[in-house]
Amino acid sequence: MTQLVFFITGASRGLGALIAEQALAQGHKVVATARSPASITERFGDLSPNLLALALDVADDAQAIAAADAAIARFGRIDVLVNNAGFGLLGAVEEASAQEIEAVYRTNVFGLLAVTRAVLPHMRRQKAGRILNFSSIGGYAASPGWGVYCSTKFAVEGLSEALAIELKPLGIHVTAIEPGYFRTDFLDGASLKVSQAQIADYHATAGAMRGFAAQANHAQPGDPARLAQVVVDFAEASDPPVRLPLGSDTVAKIEEKNAATAALLAQWRAVSVSTDFPAG
Repeated sequence: MTQLVFFITGASRGLGALIAEQALAQGHKVVATARSPASITERFGDLSPNLLALALDVADDAQAIAAADAAIARFGRIDVLVNNAGFGLLGAVEEASAQEIEAVYRTNVFGLLAVTRAVLPHMRRQKAGRILNFSSIGGYAASPGWGVYCSTKFAVEGLSEALAIELKPLGIHVTAIEPGYFRTDFLDGASLKVSQAQIADYHATAGAMRGFAAQANHAQPGDPARLAQVVVDFAEASDPPVRLPLGSDTVAKIEEKNAATAALLAQWRAVSVSTDFPAG
């Protein structure tokens, strides 16, 4: 086993903390970041020479650069960037306020970009590295009530696919991690914001999803410890794919959307191709 240096955002709880814990257990070095590094040392202690806890608001470019520099100063390199920090927004698209939309984009998209841009110069210098961007099944197929959140994860998917092409010649691999519903605190108030506005006309769609989320909280089918194990092991996979679906519900949703897309192309192919200039 190669000893790797993991740089993990949102590492104080949830999947980020579990990934950090698993990486340390397997002998890797971990740069664990969170808004409050005290929350990391409370969980992991501060005695391990393989752990560096850093303060990082991912939406702050200067903090992201400082954290990447501190990681290099301590461990000499960054092998695996895990862009895990993020939160959900539940509500119909019309129900979401401009402030709520801006906040979720600031973390889920702009924060991911800030940290990636801060780490990439070091990976390019190494001519090696892995970037694991946490997306979601919501980054592949949208659902009512999750429109704004899904749009942030669609952005993560697009960024990941482009980065994978741009960086592969430089020895850097990029993968979008696509979890389904895992039994974490994602549906708790600490990780999930619910739009303050609620419009009666969306009772059967976004409103129903609010009810489902409340019932599903801590009853999700995915095992977060198993996900953490997969992610840490995946960091050493040869020729990794650009997308890694995780969870049986994710697999089922992808199969459903792919079948629907194939049916759409079959039904509308003649119209789709009719918009080209005539051949010859």
